[in-house]
Amino acid sequence: MTDPTSTRRLLAACSLLFSYPDQATVDRIPLVREHLPVLPAHARDPLARFVDWLASTDVLRAQEHYVEIFDRRRKACLYLTYFLNGDTRGRGMALVGFKEAYQSVGFTIEDGELPDFLPVVMEFGAVGDLESALGILGRNRAGLELLHHALDGFDSPYAEVAGALLTVVPTGMTGPKAAELAASGPPTEMVGLTPFIPVESLRVGART
Repeated sequence: MTDPTSTRRLLAACSLLFSYPDQATVDRIPLVREHLPVLPAHARDPLARFVDWLASTDVLRAQEHYVEIFDRRRKACLYLTYFLNGDTRGRGMALVGFKEAYQSVGFTIEDGELPDFLPVVMEFGAVGDLESALGILGRNRAGLELLHHALDGFDSPYAEVAGALLTVVPTGMTGPKAAELAASGPPTEMVGLTPFIPVESLRVGART
């Protein structure tokens, strides 16, 4: 079993590296590199390769790649509930669980971000409730596997980060398998239906 402290450090590193690569992120690369030896063994090499890529890539080029992959390609979605729920009213209900988990331990995030954003979930595990965060990730493992597969198919260095994360995500939890999600794709809502719970109201800190 992976040491909880090591797992928290891995989640912190992945949260940082899956965030938009601005100069502040790049400036923290040496810190991630410094902690590589104490991360879970199977995650070290993938993260080392990604860190080497990010450190050797011009910031503007890295930002262009991030936008191209995560903002313009649905298969590389960083919002966990999208894989299981698409943009349906079911997604709003799923987001409630994320928000309640955060609020139960006093964990807050920046205004304007949805609670299922992958870097947020990993930060929650790193500095908040590790067991709860791993449960969330485990229940969404199929989506994470699809994300990893998509990133690998796009030949994106971010596949290394997704692969490193999967080394600590629980397996065997309830929910559809990656192959099932890949075959069906995210569900769609009938045109004209109003979401049962507005997604905008589920941004952490928002009024419901």
